[in-house]
Amino acid sequence: MKRNIKHLVILFAASLTFASCNSDFLNTEPLGEISQSAVWSDPALAEAFVTGTYQGFGNGGFDEQMLASLSDEAMFTHPGRGITTVTEARVNSADLGWVNNTYSWSNMYSYIRRTNIAIENLSDPQFPNDGGIVDRLLGEAKFMRAYYYHQLARYFGGVPLIDRPYGLGEDSYEEARATWEETVNFIVADLDEAATLLDGKNMAKGRANQLAALALKSRILLYAASDLHDGPTAKANSATLSGYTNLDLVAYSGGNRAERWQKAQAAAMEVVQKGSGNLFGLSAPVTHEEGITNYMNNSLARNGGEKELIMARYFINAKLENGGRQGLFNGPNGYNNWAGNSPVQLLVDDYEMMDGTEFDWSNSAHAAAPYKNRDARFYASILYDGAQWKPRSTANKPKDPLGQIQAGTYEVTDGSGAKVTHFGLDTRNSSIEDWNGSYTGYYIRKFTDPNPAIVDQNTWQEVPWPLLRYTEAVLNYVEASIELGQEDIARTYLNQIRFRVGQPAITATGNALKEAYRNERRIEMAYEEQRYHDARRWMIAKETLGRKANIINITGTLKPGQTLSTYRYDPTVYNYVYKVLPIDPGKENRTWLDKMYFVPIHRDEINRNGNLIQNPGIE
Repeated sequence: MKRNIKHLVILFAASLTFASCNSDFLNTEPLGEISQSAVWSDPALAEAFVTGTYQGFGNGGFDEQMLASLSDEAMFTHPGRGITTVTEARVNSADLGWVNNTYSWSNMYSYIRRTNIAIENLSDPQFPNDGGIVDRLLGEAKFMRAYYYHQLARYFGGVPLIDRPYGLGEDSYEEARATWEETVNFIVADLDEAATLLDGKNMAKGRANQLAALALKSRILLYAASDLHDGPTAKANSATLSGYTNLDLVAYSGGNRAERWQKAQAAAMEVVQKGSGNLFGLSAPVTHEEGITNYMNNSLARNGGEKELIMARYFINAKLENGGRQGLFNGPNGYNNWAGNSPVQLLVDDYEMMDGTEFDWSNSAHAAAPYKNRDARFYASILYDGAQWKPRSTANKPKDPLGQIQAGTYEVTDGSGAKVTHFGLDTRNSSIEDWNGSYTGYYIRKFTDPNPAIVDQNTWQEVPWPLLRYTEAVLNYVEASIELGQEDIARTYLNQIRFRVGQPAITATGNALKEAYRNERRIEMAYEEQRYHDARRWMIAKETLGRKANIINITGTLKPGQTLSTYRYDPTVYNYVYKVLPIDPGKENRTWLDKMYFVPIHRDEINRNGNLIQNPGIE
């Protein structure tokens, strides 16, 4: 049997032997294929095959449409992409709305098949285990299979567990869904084996190693212990789940939940102990400016921040992949960018003040200057009105010589001294690509290279996507510790995260500590594909993901006696008024129905496999 192996022509062309004009010429090897036996008897070809299993990562979360826009982090600017099908709870088995290839049912099973091929052949290796290469490749394949199953599990619940490559002539290709418990156990078993096989191996960037296996184990065990996957809790919190006759497909029907939290805590602590992260161990907050720098470095994976990454999807400009175009996808239209996933006011309001108190619109000082004295991570994550950003293009620089975000409407004076209206360059009334303006009044700064040379659609960046980050494991440990009543240790680790961004220590207890932790996780992990899952597994989606998106409306009027012909942000010249408004329901009308706790299985898959049972509440 022969299989197409892409991108390997150069590797094997030199080894091909061309038949001379004799009776064997019809038995020559096709130039575009390599036999399966050749792949698995050659370490280099076997490694190339395993490398190919990583392609299922896609661009990580760096696509034009981001998971953030399915949550209360952002909203998607452009119409017709299937986003509102999800945010307005209109999904059904025939229309799933937007589904990224990094978790689509068919795509994940395609890559699971590839990992199964690798695991089957590497379990009976045809070449020596020199330098532990067989163990390393087998460990990587086990990790990748676990990763793809974990993607399916956290979106769909329990899924069919296929642990071998199907061939032609099988008696049946219809496999029933495993229970949630069986699915979790399968993933954990793969990760335990991967961690053993990869011990001391594979420190190359972007490839699985032991710490990555342990970090993924920490994540799936945290999910397993959460409210959504505890049967009694899920039924108590949702009529839809309570009425689902196959609840064991998405939750534990029994068992000891405290033990599940203990397993999650132990798994997270193993990562914490074996890893290091960046700037952990501080006993007091750094300065506010240092906090901004530290968070930017962690997000950009540079100047020490690269130590945060346990597993990442890396990009290089030479390949010009879309994962290197976050500045274009999310940046301001006034910089000729597309404003794809725009922060909503709900998220902005959840950034604390520098002193650790909550931001409050009813506080007159906060309302008059909402962007002053906020958590350092706000300035490293959000582009807001008046924020200093990059130089404008040559054509647009005369309109804004200072490179400041203009998200409002302002008075300026014309040549005769009369007051006229200037629409901000980064709005939907802009003179620059108004169709690409943000509806919310904000843009994502996090993950965007601040290099002034990287400003528009003609430039790429090399910022990696954090598939697994050390701080996530620390947060996992904090959450499990809180659930187990170990509040002192939870606060200790939670405050280490806060100290490195200049925020004061949390001293809360009980439910207030849990809420403080949840907000800390929301802010620290913003735009990292955490919030969508967290809101669901905590079963707070109705109060969070189901909220209507909101926006900021900003007006600047000249103070008495002041004139300005070219607008700039300047509170000494302008009186600014900030109003929070709902988004036009014609643009997006968010709602939550409990059927949204799990992604529907498409009816085509149901039709292909009569043993599949649909997720709760789906028609």
